[in-house]
Amino acid sequence: MEREGLDQLETRVKALLAQGDADAAATAVIEALGPAIHRYLRAVLRDEDDASDALSIVSERIWHGLPSLRAGASLRPWCYRIAFNAALNLRDEAWRRRARRLATGEASKLAESIRRSSAPRRERQASALAELRRELSPEDQSLLSLKVDQGLPWAEIAEVMSGGGDPVKPNALMKRFERLRERLGALARKRGLIE
Repeated sequence: MEREGLDQLETRVKALLAQGDADAAATAVIEALGPAIHRYLRAVLRDEDDASDALSIVSERIWHGLPSLRAGASLRPWCYRIAFNAALNLRDEAWRRRARRLATGEASKLAESIRRSSAPRRERQASALAELRRELSPEDQSLLSLKVDQGLPWAEIAEVMSGGGDPVKPNALMKRFERLRERLGALARKRGLIE
């Protein structure tokens, strides 16, 4: 979402909250930011069902928490922080760690994606790169997704990654991102994904 659109959303949400219409404000936030947050969750969780579950959790938390959003807080980082925490919590739940069997529909989806692929080498590379991303910690996956996939500015990523703990500085994240890029590049070269 462009900065101008984000500013308009924040203005609209604040006006709706001031009028006491928290439901309309939450609806506006979820409709505007929900698709991008869902893409972020898919990138971090690497599972459509888990991403959908996490999006439901995020939507609930936005719905219930929006009226208590502190004045001056930026809306988009606040929503992504909720998504970041929901993704971490979902991954940490013990019942999610058990092996999952493929449902009938998943096998069909997989077969369809293979049929649609016109470049098998590119597909193998994308799969291998996705595998590399899965090897990252949830925090590194989030950092990579927020910067590369979502294109958030460093200040907003710092807000998201700070969560409820110690504040993270944008410069520290930039350095961490550079080290992460170097590490991924070395791994990709080692596995023959890039030259």
